[in-house]
Amino acid sequence: MKILVTGAAGFVGSHLTEKCVELGYQVKAFTHYNSKNNWGWLENSPHKKNIEVITGDIRDYDSVFAAMQGVDTVFHLAALIGIPYSYVSPLAYIKTNVEGTYNVLQSAKILETKNVLVTSTSETYGSAQYVPMDEKHPMVGQSPYSASKIGADNLAVSYFRSFGTPVKIVRPFNIYGPRQSARAIIPSIIIQILNGQKKIKLGNVDPTRDLTFVKDTVSGFLTIAQHDEFNGEYINIGMKHEISVRDLVLLIAKLMKTEIEIVSDEQRIRPTQSEVERLFCENGKLVKATQWKPDYNLEKGLNETIQFLTEHKSIYKSDVYNV
Repeated sequence: MKILVTGAAGFVGSHLTEKCVELGYQVKAFTHYNSKNNWGWLENSPHKKNIEVITGDIRDYDSVFAAMQGVDTVFHLAALIGIPYSYVSPLAYIKTNVEGTYNVLQSAKILETKNVLVTSTSETYGSAQYVPMDEKHPMVGQSPYSASKIGADNLAVSYFRSFGTPVKIVRPFNIYGPRQSARAIIPSIIIQILNGQKKIKLGNVDPTRDLTFVKDTVSGFLTIAQHDEFNGEYINIGMKHEISVRDLVLLIAKLMKTEIEIVSDEQRIRPTQSEVERLFCENGKLVKATQWKPDYNLEKGLNETIQFLTEHKSIYKSDVYNV
């Protein structure tokens, strides 16, 4: 099978790209062009020689179309994902997340690509109106980021309904693990502790999240790709387990054998009506239709993440908050 992964140099994309190589697929990695020719997390990958790296811009239809030629399956992960920056530049999220997804879908339509997976997010649901949250839960754009992803998701479904494009919308709940951005909650906590800080700066600690380890998420992507009955459908990937940010902080501190104090940092707090208070995944659609099941519970995943960040803490800046 010939695979293209967009956003392949990023957190989840790099894990997915490497797993596809390990499974024996021919893999193209679409990464964001830069003058240094840096391939992000693939730069030092042990599988580098078996990956065809293509640099371009997901906002550029011509480069997307060229990259998609000759592939059987596209995993579309390229996106702007930081929620805080979406308050700064909503248009950037429209251009990247909506137009970028259009470029993939339109190319797939013309090239008759056999299998397209578009990456969604649990943020499209907004705060839980009922739990656990299945794929029928209403979509509510509580941030420009989530609104852009709702737009991309609906566009993907429209291509399935209008043109028969074989597209599946993968909706992961909160992913964590090695290589995640420092602005995400788990790396932020761990890096502050690793650097000896006892007062941990955080935003709102009351919301709950459903946390899935990155390797289990990648396994979910690959499983969904194999099931044509998911064409035109949304499919959640999650643990069906929630934990508050406060309890998460305390659990990480316990695993790292340290005592900490949580300090509120105003710049990390979302606008009141934009905060997603509760995310709690119903994963039954995926579990009942496939053989997917997670290999990592929260403690196992956190321990592997702590180990990675301990070994790579020099590349993270705990004293700088970057939206």
